[in-house]
Amino acid sequence: MNKNLYIFLFACIGFLITSCGEDFLEEDNLSNVTAESFYTTADGFESLINANYSQLRQIYGDEPWLFCAGTDLYAQGRTQEPPGLAQYSDLGPASIGVDHLYNTCYRAIQLANQAIYFSDLTEQTSTLQNRIGEARFLRAHAYFLLVQTYGGVGLITDYINEPILEFDRNSAQEVYSFIISELTEAEKLVSDGAFDGRANKRAVNYLLGKVYLTRAYESFGEANDFSTAATLLDNAIDGQGLNLSFEEMWTPGNENNEEVIFSVQYDPSSVSADPFELGNRQFSYFAPYQGGSEVAGEAPFRTYNLCPTDFALSLFTEDDARWDGTFMWIVYDRYFDYFDVEDHSSLEVFHYYAPAWATAEDSIAITTEFPDAIYHPYGSYSSQEVSGDYETIPVKKFDDPDAPFGEKTSTKDIIIARLSDAYLLAAEAYMQSGDAGTAADRLNVVRQRAGVAAASMGEIDIDYILDERARELLGEYHRWFDLKRTGKLVERASAHNWLIKEDDFQGANGELKILRPIPQRALDLNQNRDFPQNPAYN
Repeated sequence: MNKNLYIFLFACIGFLITSCGEDFLEEDNLSNVTAESFYTTADGFESLINANYSQLRQIYGDEPWLFCAGTDLYAQGRTQEPPGLAQYSDLGPASIGVDHLYNTCYRAIQLANQAIYFSDLTEQTSTLQNRIGEARFLRAHAYFLLVQTYGGVGLITDYINEPILEFDRNSAQEVYSFIISELTEAEKLVSDGAFDGRANKRAVNYLLGKVYLTRAYESFGEANDFSTAATLLDNAIDGQGLNLSFEEMWTPGNENNEEVIFSVQYDPSSVSADPFELGNRQFSYFAPYQGGSEVAGEAPFRTYNLCPTDFALSLFTEDDARWDGTFMWIVYDRYFDYFDVEDHSSLEVFHYYAPAWATAEDSIAITTEFPDAIYHPYGSYSSQEVSGDYETIPVKKFDDPDAPFGEKTSTKDIIIARLSDAYLLAAEAYMQSGDAGTAADRLNVVRQRAGVAAASMGEIDIDYILDERARELLGEYHRWFDLKRTGKLVERASAHNWLIKEDDFQGANGELKILRPIPQRALDLNQNRDFPQNPAYN
């Protein structure tokens, strides 16, 4: 196996232990027990697996630029986003944020390698095989993020406890093959029980289905990849319907609901040592500043980044329950009263963001009943219509009324795989495998829950599915990967994001900036000077 490593991150095991999961690893290691003896105990090995899950917070809990920026659905509002990732023209190896997944995913891989290494040495327990499967799932998950973002990367499958100064680059085809073999083995080992924060068979089937679906679009994809993906995603669905309303799916405190397939777990006790650094930032994007520092406890912190584009807002219709479930289009005088007060009829309206279907009579009614309310006509509150506070419509899906005012304080779980997502991925896989009827069946389960008319087989193409994913998953961390997977990134980002032009994707050597560049620091620290950069950045 190759011992290839982004080595400056792993100069010593001590750095690794203190950088992930330190809240419990430090507590259990007060007697200066070495890793070799600690992780060979049942409790020690369990803490190592917990550190693997903790690393998901580092991957998903900070800035979401690599997941969402530079797409058709989001653009900067009042606050500038990293220009390279958001607009492509200046994207290069040293661009702000381009190294985030390279850093955090290789940390995750090293932790998983460490867990798999010690699994041969630790005490035998009834859950040991489950935990090995979970570590392999998490390793595959990290590699899947890497290969989608950067293309081929170095495959590291050994636990490394000393610096490696030179490493090679595997092809994307090799990385996909490894991910598939890893998840195939993980599926045999993980629990078949309900999701409890740990990877189970359903989560493995979801991820493996998405991997096959993504590989199917690549030049090295295999003929049956789409049909294999469809089968695996159906296994993840497991015949379960969408029984919750869209609003219930996102109700604060309901993050462990029946439709969640996999999520990054948080709770107040796990961040109590430093809630302003150990929480997550998801709630602070996709919305404008709401005056929170002036009205402490009454409104959330907002960055004014990744605000919805005109195109994103245009996708919703009056009968679509996802409009109400996604946007805080009526903002009360105290923002959080939407969640904290059961009867809204007596509340004062502070802002009213009129939907596309609002009539002149609606405008008159609102301004008459609430003369102090600020009325935002449709077409005036997208990401590009900004000059001051409150001027873009808030996305409320990720709101956390219990979070103290601050940028990184939410303890609401970050949901990265859920049931309706699996239905839409299955629809895409069936459509691409030539089964339009089943594709329509899967997609219409999602549309039925939303309250909109069923789609016909003749209507469904990849753009229709991407529009449906936009309505269902707005703000969730899928969009850049969706557009990149389907070959629609350049077309849709340049058509629907007011800051992006098609020429912005032009890179070196006649190549398009689809893959992100290998971070410059990784290249500088690698003594293998033949390690190739992605062609668009040479």
